[in-house]
Amino acid sequence: MILITGATGNIGGATLEALVGLSRPVRALSRTERAWPDGVEGVTGDLDDAESLVRLADGVEAVFLLSGYAGTARLLEALRGAGATRAVLLSSSSAPSGDETNAVARYHIESERTVRDSGLEWTMLQPNSFMSNALQWVPQLASGDVVRGPFGSVPVATVDPADVGAVAALALTEPGHAGRAYRLSGPESLLPEQQVAILGRVLGRDLRWEGWSDEQARSELESQMPTPYVDAFFSFFADGLIDETTVQPTVPKLLGRPARSFEAWARAHADAF
Repeated sequence: MILITGATGNIGGATLEALVGLSRPVRALSRTERAWPDGVEGVTGDLDDAESLVRLADGVEAVFLLSGYAGTARLLEALRGAGATRAVLLSSSSAPSGDETNAVARYHIESERTVRDSGLEWTMLQPNSFMSNALQWVPQLASGDVVRGPFGSVPVATVDPADVGAVAALALTEPGHAGRAYRLSGPESLLPEQQVAILGRVLGRDLRWEGWSDEQARSELESQMPTPYVDAFFSFFADGLIDETTVQPTVPKLLGRPARSFEAWARAHADAF
């Protein structure tokens, strides 16, 4: 049995789908009850409520985890006591920076530390920004053909969540991944302007990108998230704390196929736009 936390999220959902495709038994955690595919045992619990998670440990061999939740250490303790042997953590490209003054990097670094100290075999996934972040443009595209956003001069090798899920499923089910931290990217580094142009071709629309100034970006982002998180993203993409421009070879090396392109992702999700 494999326990998937965050099973309704981008990566948890992709990991679940990959494991179902491998006919592996899965226990899927969500905050509320919902319908699941055949072969999936749905359970409810809150990753910030440790005691709601302990009962999920029975019979679990491996677990997929998300960073930044208060219940992680207690869940790992229960899993180890129940005989689990393996943990895969969805971390971040920011974790290798080691910068615990950065609000976003810090919670990933702390979560990695918790998993390393758990006594289970561990694998860290440290992906670039997700291609699915482009879905944030849907409200703008509903009212026009211009997409506006921050950090327009920074090319990013975004990664398809399905590729991250496939790597997670591999690490959860196959030997040889213990003690490894995998940096994950897509196959090409694109500016936001290039992503928007690709999406426009897929949708048959003449789309255009307009980048915010740093002042606009800070104002817009602070309306959406706490200031320490805004500072963190400026540190990442304006100051260069992280490198999401370099294309990593990890996905094709592990999966034996090319990483999925942004155009392929956009075609698969065109209906969402």
